[in-house]
Amino acid sequence: MEEQSSSGEEEGSGEKGVLYRWQGYSCRVTPERLLLSRPVLHAALGTLHGLLLTDGHVYSFGEQPWKRVESHPDGPVIESALSGQRVISVSAGSYHCSAVTEDGLIHMWGENSHGQCGVSGMDQVSSPTPVSVVDGETHPPQLVRVLNVACGAQHTLALSRKHEVWAWGSGYQLGLVTSVFPVWKPQKVEHLVGRYVVQIACGGFHSLALVQILSPPEVSQQARDRCGQCKQSLYTMIDKDDHVIISDEHYCPLGVELTDSKEGRRSGQSSPAQTPHSKNSSPHFEVSPLTSKNICEDLGSSVGSQKNTTSQEAQPDPALTETGHPRLWRTKSTPYPDEQALKDYLKRISDQTFAEQAEATSLGGSHPPSRQSSLTCPFRSDQSDELTLRPSSPALSRTDSITASGRQRGASDSIIDRKHSTSDDSSQHSSVDGGICISDLVISNGCLFESCEEGGEPAGMDFCPADPLQGKKSTSLTDIILEDTEAHNRRGSLPGFSPVSPSVSHRTNHLRAIVGAVTTTSTSESRNLLPSLYTEVWSWGRGQEGQLGHGDYLPRLQPLCIKSLSKKEVVKITAGANHSLALTAQCQVYSWGSDKFGQLGRMNAPSTVPNLTMISEGIRVWDVAAGQTHTLLLADGDCYQPILYYSGERVLENTDSAHPLSGTCTQTPTLLPFCMNIGYVSKVFGGGLNCLALADQNAMGFIATIHELASAERKFYCTLSKVKSEILSPLLARGSLALSLGQSSMLLFQGMAGSFSKLCHLTGQHSVSLTNFLQLGKVIKTLVLIKNTDLFMDTYKEYCDPVGNFLVMGGFQSLLKPSQECFGKKLELIQTLLEPKEKNTSPYDLLVNLFYMPLQHMHGYNRLLLKLAHCFEVNTEEYEWIQNGCSKYEDLARLVSKQRRDAEATFSFWRNFKGKNSESLRKPSRRLVCESSNKALALQNAGRFSASWFILFSDVLVHAQFSSHYVYPLATLWVEPISDESVGQHGLKLTTPEDSFVVLATSPLEKGKWLRAINQAIEDVLAVGEPPTSRTSTYTFSKEGRLKDATYEGRWLSGKLHGKGTLKWPDGTVYCGTFKNGLEDGFGDFMMPNTTFNKFERYQGHWKEGKIHGFGTFWYASGEVYEGSFRDSMRHGHGMLRSGKLASPSSSSVFVGKWVQGKRTGYGVCDDFSRGEKYMGMWLDDQRHGDGVVITQFGLYYEGNFCNNKMMGNGTLLCDDDTVFEGEFSEDWTLCGKGVLFMPNGDSLDGVFDGHWGAGLRVAGTFTKPFEALRSERKIPVAGQHAVPAEEKWKAVFDECWSQLGCETPGEGVYEKAWESIAIALTARRRQQRDRPDELSRSQTKMLESLEVIPQHVGPVTADSYNNIRRYLMKACDTPLHPLGWLLETLVTVYRMTYVGVGSNRRLLQQAVEEIQSYLTRIFQIVRFLFPGLPEDGGFILDSSSSSDEGTDSLNSSTHSETPQQGWIVSSSSLLLPVLLPRLYPPLFTLYTLEKEREEEVYWNCVLRLNKQPDLALLAFLAVQEKFWPVSISVLGEKKQVLPSTKEACFATAVETLQQISTAFTPSDKLQVIQLTFEEVTQDVQALLGKEFLWCMDDLFPIFLYVVLRARIRNLGSEVSLIEDLTDGSLQLGQLGFMLTTLKACYNQIQLEKTT
Repeated sequence: MEEQSSSGEEEGSGEKGVLYRWQGYSCRVTPERLLLSRPVLHAALGTLHGLLLTDGHVYSFGEQPWKRVESHPDGPVIESALSGQRVISVSAGSYHCSAVTEDGLIHMWGENSHGQCGVSGMDQVSSPTPVSVVDGETHPPQLVRVLNVACGAQHTLALSRKHEVWAWGSGYQLGLVTSVFPVWKPQKVEHLVGRYVVQIACGGFHSLALVQILSPPEVSQQARDRCGQCKQSLYTMIDKDDHVIISDEHYCPLGVELTDSKEGRRSGQSSPAQTPHSKNSSPHFEVSPLTSKNICEDLGSSVGSQKNTTSQEAQPDPALTETGHPRLWRTKSTPYPDEQALKDYLKRISDQTFAEQAEATSLGGSHPPSRQSSLTCPFRSDQSDELTLRPSSPALSRTDSITASGRQRGASDSIIDRKHSTSDDSSQHSSVDGGICISDLVISNGCLFESCEEGGEPAGMDFCPADPLQGKKSTSLTDIILEDTEAHNRRGSLPGFSPVSPSVSHRTNHLRAIVGAVTTTSTSESRNLLPSLYTEVWSWGRGQEGQLGHGDYLPRLQPLCIKSLSKKEVVKITAGANHSLALTAQCQVYSWGSDKFGQLGRMNAPSTVPNLTMISEGIRVWDVAAGQTHTLLLADGDCYQPILYYSGERVLENTDSAHPLSGTCTQTPTLLPFCMNIGYVSKVFGGGLNCLALADQNAMGFIATIHELASAERKFYCTLSKVKSEILSPLLARGSLALSLGQSSMLLFQGMAGSFSKLCHLTGQHSVSLTNFLQLGKVIKTLVLIKNTDLFMDTYKEYCDPVGNFLVMGGFQSLLKPSQECFGKKLELIQTLLEPKEKNTSPYDLLVNLFYMPLQHMHGYNRLLLKLAHCFEVNTEEYEWIQNGCSKYEDLARLVSKQRRDAEATFSFWRNFKGKNSESLRKPSRRLVCESSNKALALQNAGRFSASWFILFSDVLVHAQFSSHYVYPLATLWVEPISDESVGQHGLKLTTPEDSFVVLATSPLEKGKWLRAINQAIEDVLAVGEPPTSRTSTYTFSKEGRLKDATYEGRWLSGKLHGKGTLKWPDGTVYCGTFKNGLEDGFGDFMMPNTTFNKFERYQGHWKEGKIHGFGTFWYASGEVYEGSFRDSMRHGHGMLRSGKLASPSSSSVFVGKWVQGKRTGYGVCDDFSRGEKYMGMWLDDQRHGDGVVITQFGLYYEGNFCNNKMMGNGTLLCDDDTVFEGEFSEDWTLCGKGVLFMPNGDSLDGVFDGHWGAGLRVAGTFTKPFEALRSERKIPVAGQHAVPAEEKWKAVFDECWSQLGCETPGEGVYEKAWESIAIALTARRRQQRDRPDELSRSQTKMLESLEVIPQHVGPVTADSYNNIRRYLMKACDTPLHPLGWLLETLVTVYRMTYVGVGSNRRLLQQAVEEIQSYLTRIFQIVRFLFPGLPEDGGFILDSSSSSDEGTDSLNSSTHSETPQQGWIVSSSSLLLPVLLPRLYPPLFTLYTLEKEREEEVYWNCVLRLNKQPDLALLAFLAVQEKFWPVSISVLGEKKQVLPSTKEACFATAVETLQQISTAFTPSDKLQVIQLTFEEVTQDVQALLGKEFLWCMDDLFPIFLYVVLRARIRNLGSEVSLIEDLTDGSLQLGQLGFMLTTLKACYNQIQLEKTT
């Protein structure tokens, strides 16, 4: 054992890991101490040898013939081959040894004649040799890491870290599907694959495995398609690579059913054929001759004559003839012996072999199993030619001699062919490696035997005649489906897999890899730190002594679950030579198998099934060990020092011999008197006739405290288990319990029982965990009680609540009568379970104390942890760690005591409650805090006869008045003291969501008491510190008003809705958003049902003082959608209304513009899709009123004055073909009155018009056809005369932006307040983004962060700060959350709304340009307001540094103006156009192309024609002087001559540069492209003529004309017009203006060129 790192134990550290050895039991036996320099950590015993493990070293002692040394030393000898290997466990078989290292590798040595060491080619392995366990099913094969190894007589099992079992050696105790022995190489036990094996154990010739299952075993009904014995499917499915084989021929691995019938079975169920004892056997059987290689030495039973047959109850049968041969009884046509004859025959064989057993046992035991006889080998081969059959197992074959006669005879309709299974049946400690061959075995589908175990549950026998090659059916067990109906009972350990055959699992290797993962995820992580109590025990191998525990003496070739142990919470298994033991969490020991020497520790109980050993009441066993013929138990007694019990063979000292002699035996466990003298025993070991005890010599210190803690926990778990099984279960099973308790109390009782069960289970797990802690190192940091305090505290709290609730509701009072009916009037059973025993306790108190008893255990934890802490120095980490856990349990114990007192006080209150409606107030979880029955509180201003009674519960305050009462939930109750003159000094003001009242206390003491009590109760309800005025809770309003019956969940402030919350009305109306002072205020989402349309209306946006106010979106039930500003719940300000079918995407109309009091008033644009019209103009009260323009889808353009939705008076009509009418209109576009009609060719018609345009006009007037010279002088009306001026458009949008900046009127306000408003808007959005992180991208979040930094703008703006301002504006305009970004986004929306679609009419170009210029002016006004230091539009900023800042627009530099200083001209276009124009470019440029469509068509045709010519020809045509013609050009760095045929090579760089004009947006960018083109042309010419060359216009124009032609710019006219319209006047002067003029001249010239 590891010593503690801290040396603070009370009486020194003492000796640890001391090992004592003794044999047998007698009064004189004295244990011998094995002296080693280091503490022993682990030990293992074989028949005559043993192994010891210390920290890093392995020692061996005893007789070890494989060592090949002349004399064996007396004491332990170190195994030098294992030095430095870091061994963590050792185990010993009868005559071989194993050791497992820290990295999961195995070393084996010892006897190897049966392959048990896994080293091929050697009968004995003299020193530890590595044995590799390799999983060949994986690709590539992987080394399997091992947790533990168990050794038998001729076999070895290994448990891998994946909790799978591997086996090697000889015999069917391996559990492998094979008939070839020995198995040298470790193989996986396929039958346990998918199960979570936690322990393995080996007997002499049998094996055990402890399997953890996921949930408590539950018995399910047997399905019809399952075998009646093994519960496996009658149908098998074999999954091949390309197909699936389904078979209905089931092979039962348990053999045949057992029956106690003495008569033959009904027809068709005859017994299986077995070979008779004599050579004159039935002719129906053929037996292969026995040879030295073909002998299965022992198939018989090794118990006495009273226990050696399966038919123990059977009487001698007259069916036996005088000659001793069984008479053949026949059933119908079956030619085989009947069941009784076979039973008698088997019994006779057992009697005959009993003498052989006695002879073999008396031989002594110094020989290893490779010799002809052995100590533990009860039988010897008789080498006769006669076939001997024992009742323990079937005959098995290793030969291929199968005759057809038996098979043919077995083809009758009452006999079925039995599937063959390859296996081997080596006898226990067999000295001959052989087998018996039965040529062919055919058995009926009936039963041979039947056991009475578990109420007649059939158990079977592994009857496996073996011929793997010639068997007609499948020869392996892999055809049997693993899963069966009793999923949680026998197969519950399979963690959640669907039925799958092992053959399928061979191909799904990953399935095994995740078994552990699936298991661990079934429970919480913290509970996985504790060992599971849901276990099963599986056994396989020889069964002739009943050591398999299945109720018979039959062998099992494959692991089979012992059903009777499935619900026993087995935590440890071990096995002797012929018996098995299982230790449960309830400290009980189950034993089964050979009881010849009393090693089962019980009397007169069947030895073939697990039964409890006979131990005195109050003795709790917590470790077991099994030797060859004895059992050793380690237990708790009356004191905390462990005691030892021995059961089995007594060993008598023989002075004449070196070996002790067997003597009498103890039938029941007997106390070993010396156990109190050897210290605190933590583990026991057994093997051969020897016993070992591992003890720690440390009294009253750390070791003693740990033992006391573990012992107390085991005792506590046993008590809880008794309460659960003897009290709770009988009560819950009573049918009348529900009637006695009532429905609500019954539910509470069931909940309490469930919590009790959880607590009981946790205690059981912890008791096992403490046992492991004692045995595996005692490292204090691994103590689960401290490591996982939360798990224990949560479980105890989870139990405390339902017990208190049950008590409050009077459940224990109701439970008293059923309990007395069950357990007697005085409840004596409960009295015995309670400690300490109290005299004269009433039955009711007994019942309450019983269920509160588990909670008293907290004090035990606290006391023992305190004691444990004192074993360490105060300044150590361990001391602090334990003290921390101790204080937690102390706090919990106090809390539990307080909760019990509260529950009892509440129950007493309800019992004496005189008021009405107590049932409506009485809730299980509600506890009384205080009440004012002594008139300590009174309502202020109450009447003379009013009687107020205030009752404070844990969750509500109740104000009772006569027959009525008012309930105020504490979560929404605010209390504050009042000390004004009108009320007095003793007032308390209570505020609730719907009421506010004052109560008066009788004294300052009472006032303080109630104030503290109410605040403390509120604090407990809210689970916070001091009750906050702002809190989160739920409340349903009940008083009349708009909130009647509404439920609110969210934040509160002093009784009012304040902060985020959700308000729901019964009719489905929901508001989710922010509140302020009880009203909706801020951003919110509102839904309200509309009964007319049977749909919901929804608003999402801003609120103010309970009304819709600010920006938002409203989805109407009619299908309309409004997005824009509101005021007082009406549309007010700028907004867009989409109406029509679902308002999207095929809306019938869209209006965007200004709203006043819910009506369209001011400038707006309405696009009526159904009529194909777009109106752009003024509105009043939802009607078109004032100047406006209408565009139709047919290209008609109307403008004029509108009144009452109709154009009246003078107006203008422009057609697509340039026909223009100017005159008077009446409603519906009717021409009515005087007017002039201008034809496209210049003709005009002046007169009185009447009629609709396009439907025929009546005209009375004068037709004028002017002379050519006068045509140009005629003034034809143009578009825009009646249009709304650009500065009047979208005023509402700009007003909204100014209001966002905190200015009531544009330009008037304090700019500091504007920046504050911006910061608030951005911060609010950032906070919103934290709640919904998906809404904003990462780049948007970063931009928001950068916008929070305000650029310096105090004082005059310098060039540097001007650059910062430009960058800030770029970011602000890219973020819709910023007021400037919102403004820009809205302007883009309305601009596109105006000039896209029907609005894409060339007549609107001038208005579109003016609108952009208006935007620039008005936005610049806002920018100058934010940055007061900026000069006015056109102002100049002097650049202090001569070099312009990187990233700025060089065209803005004053070098292009005619000023000598360096600096910047600040203008609205230079500052804002780069941000605005790219967004508006598509609709604007479309209008330009429509306007220039005709002349650009002429230009483009000319370009296409002229570009057909080669370069030199085109240059000559354009009259470019020859001195400018390039002689050679550079292509990819290589100079090439310009030939007459060369095309598109001259001035190619300049051409490419000019083509970029179409990719630039702003006029300044386009001008820069033109400038660069001129520079490229200049460079090309200077390369020809020298650097001193200067241009003149006559030389430059033809060359530039060539470049323009070659550039092929499709809409060059539109590009030039856009630059002219939107360029600053300052940029149109000087060099840039000259270049633009040159480009325009080229465009005009190209239209005039004649190519012919």
